[in-house]
Amino acid sequence: MNTTARLAGFGGALVLLAAGGFAVGHTVGPVSAAAGEQHGDMGGEHAGMTAPVDELPGGLASSKDGYTFAVADTTPAPGRFSFTITGPDGKPVTRFDVEHEKKLHLIVVRRDTAGFQHVHPEPAPDGTWSVPLTLPAAGSYRAFADFAPTGGKPMTLGADLSVAGAYQPATYGPSRTAQVDGYTVELDGDLIPGKTSPLTLTVGRGGAPVTDLQPYLAAYGHLVALREGDLAYLHVHPDGAPGDGRTAAGPQVQFAAEVPSAGTYRLFLDFKHGGVVRTAEFTVTTAGAATPQSADGHGH
Repeated sequence: MNTTARLAGFGGALVLLAAGGFAVGHTVGPVSAAAGEQHGDMGGEHAGMTAPVDELPGGLASSKDGYTFAVADTTPAPGRFSFTITGPDGKPVTRFDVEHEKKLHLIVVRRDTAGFQHVHPEPAPDGTWSVPLTLPAAGSYRAFADFAPTGGKPMTLGADLSVAGAYQPATYGPSRTAQVDGYTVELDGDLIPGKTSPLTLTVGRGGAPVTDLQPYLAAYGHLVALREGDLAYLHVHPDGAPGDGRTAAGPQVQFAAEVPSAGTYRLFLDFKHGGVVRTAEFTVTTAGAATPQSADGHGH
């Protein structure tokens, strides 16, 4: 996975979601989305135009290149979640490349971006993946399977889940400072559409910088970005890696991302300290203007 991941071609207006009824994930069913994505290196179209299925942003389609994210139960009982990744032959895939120490990364979040979880299922010999998972509150959720089938391209597929009950939507204002379990994490840098945007996350605790972050999945941090509205997906790994002789174990973790569409993004940073993985959350609106694009969706 590239250290500079790109969320490319996200043109188009954000889809506003009606309270309790998040339609986007349901309208993008098991369609085929062909290339343009590498853990967030994705294509798109302008507002008012229908994006070809081969240019859908990551996570918006449940199928791509013949691979399908097939969920056993879209209303999963608390405590367990199972699924398969079926291949072009219709059978469950059993061979995957290892990406950051895991064969598959599973992200689950409610469509208002509450209840974020980043977990790692275990595969059975028959290709069934399972993981302990509890969805914390009523509402519509999106699950993202981030993986690379052996012999195929890295991809992110999405599937809808739901929990019955009275839905209470969450709202988030702009935020560049996160508090989690006594840690303060500050975000520096702007997301500028059409340009590579350097982002620095600085971790502190009790007013002092944290300089002994622990490696988590072969990195000092993992950053997931979700575009508010349709939850288009980007997973970015930091510049540098533990043990490379140049990357410090904090307090700063540096990333680079490119988002060509204006809008608001929810950012989730996973970091490990004291043997515990914690998640810091941010809400960032893009700055500047998007790079002009031609009718085929490519920048000039």
